[in-house]
Amino acid sequence: MSRYKDLYKDQIVDGMIKKFGYKNKMEVPKVDKIVINMGVGEAKDNAKILESAVKDLETISGQKAVITRAKNAIANFKIREGMNIGCKVTLRGERMYDFLDRLVNLALPRVRDFRGVNPNAFDGRGNYALGIKEQIIFPEIEYDKIDKVRGMDVIVVTTAKTDEEARELLTQFGMPFSK
Repeated sequence: MSRYKDLYKDQIVDGMIKKFGYKNKMEVPKVDKIVINMGVGEAKDNAKILESAVKDLETISGQKAVITRAKNAIANFKIREGMNIGCKVTLRGERMYDFLDRLVNLALPRVRDFRGVNPNAFDGRGNYALGIKEQIIFPEIEYDKIDKVRGMDVIVVTTAKTDEEARELLTQFGMPFSK
């Protein structure tokens, strides 16, 4: 069982009840899912690029990636409807807690000139979006075997009603917000 799941069950629930005055343990917000998205714009020209992006994403998440397709045609970007333009993974349960643990404790500290993540990147409904510029901050990725440095979006979806509750929940999990 994940260390984060145990942490949530024990300390986080008690701390959140004290801070927000919940009457029931079931009212305490929790992390619902984590979606990792990697947009690969160059995939329209070369299919091999998308394959390597999918491989990197599967290595990082430990789960099979889904290829995303363009919904609309965009002439300026030379994209037609239905073209493969990226990949994504939705993590839930045990894998979600393991990924959150690796992200907070291993990957983010490896970012160059890291001063914390943006505390204002909440969407108003308790979900947090984080952009990562390089996939090489994850220890699973071997630097010699990558063909190109790619970024990704990590969206943490919570059951929190407000941004303040979600910020406190992620702070309890150890998310290093900048001051």
